[in-house]
Amino acid sequence: MPPVSAPPFPPAAAVLAPPGFARTRTLITVAPTGAESTKADVPALPVTLEELVAAAKACEAAGAGLVHVHIRDEHALPTLDLGRLRETVAALREQTSMVIQLSTGGAVTDPYEQRLRVLEAQPDSCSLTCGTVNFGEDVFLNSWPFIVELYQRTQAMGIVAEFELFDLGHVAALHRLLDGYGAPAGGRVHADLVMGVPGGMPGTAATLVAAVAALPEQATWSATGIGRSTLPVALSALAAGGHLRVGLEDTVTFARGRPVRDNAELVERAAALAVLAQRPPMSTEQAREFLNLNPGGGTSTSGSVTGAPGRDERAVEA
Repeated sequence: MPPVSAPPFPPAAAVLAPPGFARTRTLITVAPTGAESTKADVPALPVTLEELVAAAKACEAAGAGLVHVHIRDEHALPTLDLGRLRETVAALREQTSMVIQLSTGGAVTDPYEQRLRVLEAQPDSCSLTCGTVNFGEDVFLNSWPFIVELYQRTQAMGIVAEFELFDLGHVAALHRLLDGYGAPAGGRVHADLVMGVPGGMPGTAATLVAAVAALPEQATWSATGIGRSTLPVALSALAAGGHLRVGLEDTVTFARGRPVRDNAELVERAAALAVLAQRPPMSTEQAREFLNLNPGGGTSTSGSVTGAPGRDERAVEA
């Protein structure tokens, strides 16, 4: 595929401030599948389209506003097949109102060209990892030229990039990207701190505070705790004003010695923590406004979204 020329975008200094409710509501992202676990090891893992849609619907009802999607093939193996990705986006868009985010990371073995083509499935959002990281015994490789090409394509196509940050060097790369290539589609910078991966930054409160302090001005952020760091990271993120990502991609154990029942169980716990923190979950309409997306998909030029009052809006006021 030939490179896509991005239109001129405002400089990083022109990044939009988040809406006021970003301080009183919590965006909950669910990552239901991932590319690492197998169905044999994790029977609750959604690997078919039907299972994925059912999981997304249950997670939306539990409080999730955004779904981070990896897909599997007919053998339940990770795939970036474009036809399957398009079918998945269409099904999720038809049966949920969630923000649909496709992973451009795929599996550690996926080539750059296939990862770029993920954008052709026309999601609302995509992940954009800002560097290379040791991933357990493997290496997840994102060269600087690939990061730039992927970012410029998201700008040209109006797809909101979520910046995945596995260590403090990735935070520095995010600054470099914004300084060199301007604000993302939609104008808001939203990052996800992925913590607890063997080879990445540890899932501790001290590390989270250091990473947040280094983020660009006006950036919003979520945090993901992998494995046993899930709860420490979630509690630290809420205390520091951040948002949450949970799901079977990131943890398969709910408590010591007890596997996760399903993705909805993780979302229910995250939503309960958010309510306790006096920052209840965003509705899907609020999630779209938060990321500056139009109600039906695509980035907004006005930064406003109309819609009915969101989930819990009348029940809990922060």
